[in-house]
Amino acid sequence: MNNSVKIHAKLVDITKRTINPSEIWVENGKIKSIQPSNQPCPYYALCGFVDAHVHIESSLLVPSEFARLAVLQGTVATVSDPHEIGNVLGLKGVQFMLDNAQKVPFKFFFGAPSCVPATSFETAGATISLADIETLFVENGLKYLSEMMNYPAVLAGDREVWDKIELAKRLNRKIDGHAPALRGIDAKKYIDAGISTDHECFTEAEAREKLELGMKILIREGSAARNFDALVGLIPEYADRMMFCADDKHPDNLLEGYINQLAARAVAKGCDVFDVLRVACINPVEHYGLEVGQLRVGDAADFILLEDLVDFKVLQTYINGELVADNGKTLIPSVPCEPINFFVAGKKHPTDFELHAGSSTHIKVIEALDGQLVTNRLNLSPKVADGKIIADLERDILKITVVNRYEKDAKPAVAFIKNFGLKKGALASSVAHDSHNVIAVGTNDADLAAAVNLIISAKGGLAAVAGGEKQLLPLPVAGLMSAEDGYKVAQKYADIDLFAKKVLGSTLASPFMSLSFMALLVIPQLKLSDKGLFDGIQFNFVGLS
Repeated sequence: MNNSVKIHAKLVDITKRTINPSEIWVENGKIKSIQPSNQPCPYYALCGFVDAHVHIESSLLVPSEFARLAVLQGTVATVSDPHEIGNVLGLKGVQFMLDNAQKVPFKFFFGAPSCVPATSFETAGATISLADIETLFVENGLKYLSEMMNYPAVLAGDREVWDKIELAKRLNRKIDGHAPALRGIDAKKYIDAGISTDHECFTEAEAREKLELGMKILIREGSAARNFDALVGLIPEYADRMMFCADDKHPDNLLEGYINQLAARAVAKGCDVFDVLRVACINPVEHYGLEVGQLRVGDAADFILLEDLVDFKVLQTYINGELVADNGKTLIPSVPCEPINFFVAGKKHPTDFELHAGSSTHIKVIEALDGQLVTNRLNLSPKVADGKIIADLERDILKITVVNRYEKDAKPAVAFIKNFGLKKGALASSVAHDSHNVIAVGTNDADLAAAVNLIISAKGGLAAVAGGEKQLLPLPVAGLMSAEDGYKVAQKYADIDLFAKKVLGSTLASPFMSLSFMALLVIPQLKLSDKGLFDGIQFNFVGLS
């Protein structure tokens, strides 16, 4: 690491809304001085991008490998919710993330998971208690209470949930929200509880209402949930109250672009560049009180060099004065990682996924919506053969299952889903929000069982099966992440994603990411847990017919 470096660039001061040729002197990891420059300044310098809400686990990479790819796109920090590994391994899993993150020069700011397990309607691997959350706040210094997903419990005054909220308030920690489609008096009650953000708005009207009620709104654009187009029009009016986030980002997408990509799209939509950069760089730092430099004298030298303020192509990324990415090459080395896991499910058979037809003429079917986490609830006539309800490929009604990974012989939950577009075979994954049981969708019971068993044999991963053809991306770290080189994982994910689309026929933009959210009970409308079909509006189980 060079302890002293001088850089000549057009310095973008987001707060003052100025751009001036400057000499930036970095010494011992901090900005020592900023002076006017008379030398050629071909590039732009600005403080680094910050993702205001992301689950690192959903990149399929451990934090140290995530960092290696994120810096390529000019991201220097993330507000990271370790909720996913928390549901598998509890406090031990959160500690794994904290420890691994410290091995690289990247600014991870983890929160204390508020909802582990997310609900009582599914089987999780662990519980994170009020005492655990206090430990994470006091002993580990975590800055916020992660997304309060169980908004029905907040509204109902549930004592356990409110104890967590009151603990966060007492310790002056921010509280993140998660309240899709919550409007009116219920939204006000939720916000008045002290919950300060929401990344789940999928209409401009919903986001505007929550902004007017005092909430800060995150524009989410991840690998599955894409709300940018619906919300970007609010930036000119609410630039001081909005942030960008990915929430969930697969590794191949991370190599293509990150927060820089959203900045470019917002500018292309006609948003003022300084407003966009406030959303992308400043607001998360100010809201959470992050120790991230803002390109001011005395600050940590966390900044990036860009080719222009149109495409936002990142040339170099600096964190604490260290050059960590240079012209498309990461300079952060891979570090060793010892996997931890909790996976005990036993082998399944095709007969485990059979459903016998009753007398009902209609069944409830989950309708997946490409680019959204919300689903619709359909009532459709079933296809029946030999007294059993089977997949109906002509109408794109496929079988979906969730298999409890934490017990050896638990019976799979089975239902039906529309819009995955598979023409043959099956997909399976141990990334299944929020409890991360095994979830699979398929055209027939044999391939469904084969895909599930690939995951079980690997103790976690993504699988695609079509008769004799099989592909597997192992995820040995909690069944959620790989400890392999991030570039290799990105390529393996791209390969299995292509297989799902080209060989199996999936029509979704991100079939594995979409599949992972079909067990997320706190997102309406109809989902599937390992215990059965669940109505996310009424918040109770429902029968298939």
